[in-house]
Amino acid sequence: MPRAEHPISRSQLSSAALKTLYTLKDAGYEAYVVGGGVRDLLAGIEPKDFDIATNAHPEQIRQVFRSCRLVGRRFLIAHVRFGDEILEVTTFRGPITDSHERDETGRILSDNQYGNLEQDAFRRDFTVNALYYDIRDFSIVDFAGGLQDCKDGVIRLIGDPELRYREDPVRMLRAVRIANKLKYRIEPASAEPIRRLSALLQEIPAARLFDEVLKLLQSVDGVANFEGLREHGLFGQLFPYTESMLRYPRALDFVKRALGNTAERVRTDMPVSPAFLYAALLWPAVAAQVNTLVGRDGKHPNVAIAEASEIVLSQAIQRVAIPKRFSVPMREIWAMQTRFDGRRGGRAQRLMTHPRFRAAYDFLLLRAAVGEAPQELADWWTEAQKGAELPPVPTDEDSPGEGNGPKRRRRRGGRGRRRPAASTD
Repeated sequence: MPRAEHPISRSQLSSAALKTLYTLKDAGYEAYVVGGGVRDLLAGIEPKDFDIATNAHPEQIRQVFRSCRLVGRRFLIAHVRFGDEILEVTTFRGPITDSHERDETGRILSDNQYGNLEQDAFRRDFTVNALYYDIRDFSIVDFAGGLQDCKDGVIRLIGDPELRYREDPVRMLRAVRIANKLKYRIEPASAEPIRRLSALLQEIPAARLFDEVLKLLQSVDGVANFEGLREHGLFGQLFPYTESMLRYPRALDFVKRALGNTAERVRTDMPVSPAFLYAALLWPAVAAQVNTLVGRDGKHPNVAIAEASEIVLSQAIQRVAIPKRFSVPMREIWAMQTRFDGRRGGRAQRLMTHPRFRAAYDFLLLRAAVGEAPQELADWWTEAQKGAELPPVPTDEDSPGEGNGPKRRRRRGGRGRRRPAASTD
């Protein structure tokens, strides 16, 4: 498609992308913007980044760019840095052959086979991702019918859908995410195998799934992606214990509200934390465990929430890895939910100085919004943050669930009290 027939201008590319394209071109190589950058510009969306495809091999790319680092094992990718921006530069991939190493499910394990532009296009996952912007004449090159699918609003796999999902099961997650981002629909033949093949996600490294979940749910389309994952049987493969709790309306409402709040923060450029997102996703399972430990075993709520956190996290990380820098704050957010009941004396003031207080307070608001925590409790903590003096704590009649019974009589002496001498008889 020549420049006069499409809306993309090179002025819409980042300066780093232009430098990379022209540097490769001047060195005698082909170079194209490919994938999401072209797709998003055609859809009227500002891309987050630009990927480059070239016929230069990884070692040749490294010779052209001093700021180049080669990464990846299954397929080598060159990372080229210009200031704070890092571009992914990939060599054209060759066709799939019997020589490609696979596991028993059909997933490709090694893929450093190079080819030409047309072969690379048919190795892409979806037709809308197989569009190339040519810096030489500013045209768009399309071998797979991606331009028509963009016009029709369709996400379509290139090739046999079941085979392509088996090659890389993460494509099932990407189909949901890209469809909701572009407001497209997944073409029926590409959608049909997803539920049948959803269990293949268990073959994907848990660390990779952590990043994919963030792309899906820590976004402006988080609620739509969540619903799409559930529709196609994918959410239960990622979070089986949460999925089992979503049959209860309160748990489902809680998760959707949390995702909606995260989407609004992303939309307004406010900071978002993976710890808060994952704490919300796993909370229905934690809350169920707490109820069991308190009701069945009679454990104190503080002890129960600590044990429940350990049980749920140890199960969750078998599917989706959660780094310790996020799992520790998650535990703190959960543990602080029982401490919000303590509003007398200096406990409230001390709690408000906790570094995780704000996140835990936002979490309490979500629980109150779905009826899991008393609204009066959430309102009290809201007022407590406004002034120097704490608001009065309701009496037992006003707040029967608070447990503001009489204080225990404190024992005198304590640790320093002298004990009677042992008898020598």
